[in-house]
Amino acid sequence: MKLLSRLLQQIYKFSSSSKALPLVAAIASGLYPLIHYYNSNFIMINSWYHFLFFTVMFFIVPCVIFHVLHYYLLNRITFLQTYSKYLIPVLNMCFFVFFMMVITFGLKKKILVLALSITLVITVLLLYKHIKKIIVLQYVLAFVAFIMLVPKLYLNSFQTHGWMNHTDDIEQVVFKKRPNIYFIQPDGYVNFSELKNRIYNFDNSQFEEYIDNKNFEIYDRFKSNYSSTLYSNSSIFAMKHHYYGDQTNRGSYDYRKRIVGKNDVLSVFDKNDYKTHLLLDQPYFLLNRAELAYDYCNINYNDIPHFSRGFDMGSDLNEELKILINNNKKSSNFYFLQKILPAHIVNFERKSEGVAKERLNYLEKLKEANEWLKKIINTIDSNDPNNLIIISADHGGYVGFKSMASASTKTKDEHLINSVFSSVLAIKWPDNDVPIYDDSLKTSVNLFRVVFSYLSDNDTYLQNLQDDKSYLIIEEGAPNGVYEVINEQGSVIFDPHEK
Repeated sequence: MKLLSRLLQQIYKFSSSSKALPLVAAIASGLYPLIHYYNSNFIMINSWYHFLFFTVMFFIVPCVIFHVLHYYLLNRITFLQTYSKYLIPVLNMCFFVFFMMVITFGLKKKILVLALSITLVITVLLLYKHIKKIIVLQYVLAFVAFIMLVPKLYLNSFQTHGWMNHTDDIEQVVFKKRPNIYFIQPDGYVNFSELKNRIYNFDNSQFEEYIDNKNFEIYDRFKSNYSSTLYSNSSIFAMKHHYYGDQTNRGSYDYRKRIVGKNDVLSVFDKNDYKTHLLLDQPYFLLNRAELAYDYCNINYNDIPHFSRGFDMGSDLNEELKILINNNKKSSNFYFLQKILPAHIVNFERKSEGVAKERLNYLEKLKEANEWLKKIINTIDSNDPNNLIIISADHGGYVGFKSMASASTKTKDEHLINSVFSSVLAIKWPDNDVPIYDDSLKTSVNLFRVVFSYLSDNDTYLQNLQDDKSYLIIEEGAPNGVYEVINEQGSVIFDPHEK
């Protein structure tokens, strides 16, 4: 509060003084862009690393440049004093626009050059006369944005993880079978059974035949429990339901940490002396730079752009996997491969091309996913024949909606709800030894509990399966909250989830 009070005093002093007060202007140029960026992307940048980097970029760099140019160059280069009235306005507006362009479009040179050129001209011709009012407005915007950010900061500081606790000793499970395990996740790949319905209406028989010839067991009508990648995977790797966290604030902000950091699935593999490998074609899981619990990851944090949205790399997982398999012949290994294919339809309606075109776009990406999966499976079989391969998606493709966001509106349409949650599951069990209890594989939250029961020859762990229900956050058409939309029997319902 003292800091805020001092800042307000400086703003008042600035607005009523004839002096330039370059530090006040420098801070103003970066304050709103920084808070706005945090408010819009908090779940991706809630790390101390990001905080330190952005503090330097948005505050320290402008302050140093403003200070040096104002106090040193103007005092030492006489002819520049003629233009002193433009210095602070130009610096403030150019830095402000630069930051806004970067957080909106990234470091795109053409956009930056155009935006800064226009800003420079307008500031010199007009805005320099009103720069103090503009700076005050920048602080007002920053204050409003900060008020909106406070609930996220509070939740991030006081979130709990009791939802991850188990009622049995699944974390102490001891494996009796020790095959290399490949968990392959094609993002948004809907279940084969769903592809045949009227919404998808796609003939995938050629790929299904390939899978069948490779001795995969196909689990029709398998579903995810949650509607998006982070929510689904955090539940998968915890082997527990989280119900999106507190339904009044859309849950936790550390789901990425629960996927790539310490979690119950990785702990089980570690205790059974497995080496763990994380292979990602995009850095989406790594954006907030959680401490990795995997022994190996193909993407280095230093290679991830600071303003990455998580989809700007595109690694070749097939060649990387081939090298890893051959370099780790003497150890038992767990590989988690994630490919952002076929993904899903667009996120927001403003970018939608309509239901029909979004369907076609998805199906084209599904064909790409099929070819990628064939390459990966062939690589595994060629280099590691006695394997356990799990192909399991994180959610469905949302075909039938105009956009993903449309799914937050209440509907009881069975095909639309299944389009959100239906996800492929195909497992190649070693020596075609399919466990008699594989009918327990109905939803993703129980996937690894069933696999660990198989590896340990201990089906008592199946006594603590989680509910095979699917949940959705609803924002329109019903009171805002979390709803159970698919029950244990696989029927579409619409019941509020009670904590």
